[in-house]
Amino acid sequence: MNYEKDMQIDESALDVEWLDQASLMMKYARNAANTRRDMDQAKEALDYVKARLDSEIRTDPDKFGITAKVTEATILNTILNQQDYKNANTRFIEAKYEADIAQGAVRAVDARKDALENLVRLHGQQYFAGPKVQRDLSWERAERQKKINAGIASETTRSRK
Repeated sequence: MNYEKDMQIDESALDVEWLDQASLMMKYARNAANTRRDMDQAKEALDYVKARLDSEIRTDPDKFGITAKVTEATILNTILNQQDYKNANTRFIEAKYEADIAQGAVRAVDARKDALENLVRLHGQQYFAGPKVQRDLSWERAERQKKINAGIASETTRSRK
């Protein structure tokens, strides 16, 4: 999915943008649901690993190098140090990140709808009409984006120093 590209609005083709809006929302809603399912599955796998390790530690603490009294804290700390648990936790964290990004994209598509509504409203109020020299919003927007990108690049350069 190309989040940035899909969020762009062609001001000269608002009718086409409106025709595509519903399918775009469905595309991103489906993606968000899929990433949420992946996150839930990763969480379930993490819980399974934790339960399996808990059982194994209680059954044979010597196998895990526990020589002291077996307490809940000891079991939990031992679980957290097991590679199986670390791997499952990493998969869960990555799945959660992807789900968060996908949900943010759904909110962005919804914000895109609001932007389309406002652009149509401006168009209906003759905002873009008049005897003056017509503005090229695409060019103005591109120039603004260049300035933003230059600012981001300079911020990134400063933060690395």
